Amino acid sequence: MSIKSYAAPSQGAKLTPHVFDPGPLGNNEVEVAVTHCGICHSDIHLIDNDWGISSYPLIPGHEIVGTVTALGKSAKDLKVGQRVGIGWQAGSCMKCEWCKAGEENLCASAQPTCVGHAGGFADRARADARFAFPIPKAISSAEAAPLLCAGATVFSPLVDHKARRGTKLGVVGVGGLGHLALQFGRALGCNVTAFSTSKSKADEARRFGANRFIDLNDAAGMAAAANSLDLILTTAAADLPWDSLIAALRPKGTLCVLGMPENKVSIMAFPLLAGFKKVVGSNTGSRKMIKKMLAFAAKHRVVPTIERHPMTRVNEALQTVRDKSVRFRAVLEA
Repeated sequence: MSIKSYAAPSQGAKLTPHVFDPGPLGNNEVEVAVTHCGICHSDIHLIDNDWGISSYPLIPGHEIVGTVTALGKSAKDLKVGQRVGIGWQAGSCMKCEWCKAGEENLCASAQPTCVGHAGGFADRARADARFAFPIPKAISSAEAAPLLCAGATVFSPLVDHKARRGTKLGVVGVGGLGHLALQFGRALGCNVTAFSTSKSKADEARRFGANRFIDLNDAAGMAAAANSLDLILTTAAADLPWDSLIAALRPKGTLCVLGMPENKVSIMAFPLLAGFKKVVGSNTGSRKMIKKMLAFAAKHRVVPTIERHPMTRVNEALQTVRDKSVRFRAVLEA
């Protein structure tokens, strides 16, 4: 049966209806009837081929929620009719050292959901069934969609760097990623500082979980933050005052880059050496991490603030992400 989708026919083009034959369902695959799909800024990067890895027609969408309609012969642990989610990764080799260690997100043969693969801006989507995650009952389908990428992206480094009660956490950017990072940080018991260039977001930042708010453009405020944080997550896709953020770290503190700035991350070496500080990156995490994130979000009521759009108006929804008018995540509904 053909799949109906919305695809970019060429680099930077508006999405148009696109019908294709997916072929036979693979032995380990699951097919999901899409009810909701979040829009991530990565979808726009792929549409525009900013990373040089796109091929066309390109069907975006990697924050997919829907119900299982079919399972391959070898697919296990899922049932037809079950509600599941698919995130950035649709499969991996399951044989390499990373996959065997439960870190499938580091597999050299990892299959992104919408790179060389049909994504979730469609009526149905496919993935390796081992990368389709049951959605807890406490989370609605619309709210679950952004958690599969944005939620996993911010939760993974919090766990990896052992954020817990008393950890002094900084979150740079109060947007699609940042507003979730603030909620996760609060739920973990961290003392949370939000950084933003938008003073108007101060109240929202506190509502999401920040104990204090600092304007990145306020030299006095940044100076006062020096030597105060154990872990900083940068969620803004922007060039940032990197040296000031390094200065805000306590000795042995970690700056974790999540948002992708246009230019290089440039940092003076001496503060790193003197304070045993670290600069690291992180991605959406392993299968185990995503399952843990969904369970934690359900238990602690960590949910994205979303705007809903009909799938048929996908280009209008994409524009809200392009012009940064969306607050805070856009979700397409079938």
